Amino acid sequence: MGFFISDLYRPIEELHTKQFGNQQSTQEFRVYRGQGLAKVDLEQIMQTKGGLMSFHNFLSTSKVENVSLDFARRALSNPDRVGILFVMLIDSSKSSTPFASITDVSVYQDTEDEVLFSMNTVFRIGDVKQMDENSRLWQVDLTLTSDHDPELHVLTERIREETFPDSEGWERLGLILIRLGQSGKAEEVYEMMLEQASNDREKASIYHPFA
Repeated sequence: MGFFISDLYRPIEELHTKQFGNQQSTQEFRVYRGQGLAKVDLEQIMQTKGGLMSFHNFLSTSKVENVSLDFARRALSNPDRVGILFVMLIDSSKSSTPFASITDVSVYQDTEDEVLFSMNTVFRIGDVKQMDENSRLWQVDLTLTSDHDPELHVLTERIREETFPDSEGWERLGLILIRLGQSGKAEEVYEMMLEQASNDREKASIYHPFA
């Protein structure tokens, strides 16, 4: 799992630099994501309008609205869920968050015009509204946070303080996974670290969280 995250993150970062690194002026564009959500999750988004929202996994989006809208509509087959169309405003000149167009390598390159965002991308919640008379289909407007957003800095610092500030890198990720109850994934991270350890002292410190 650790190698997968690393191997996926680096190409996104490299593509981002290639596609946006030399950009001198503002370039705003919109991407879309359609998915199903539990009704309680929609209520939470509505209650935090104007606040921040983070996607904890790699985030796949499309520049084609109708493609994402189809995904949102498919969720309506489950009566306990609502369909959400996220409309995301991106200003690549204000954020260093790695994201990149992967149309050339996506299996859906002919239809989706896919843009992939790195893990833990943070957006600010804008309008939340019903799309039509169907109360189970909603549009949520999001804006990619700026690097200079003071609230984002406060949130980032709080997360850093609460998630093992004395550790870093893969060790920190392993400890966070243990706290989240993901011991299996944590073991994969530590197994990778053991393979890279150069001496017994390093190996002993890696074993410590499982003692």
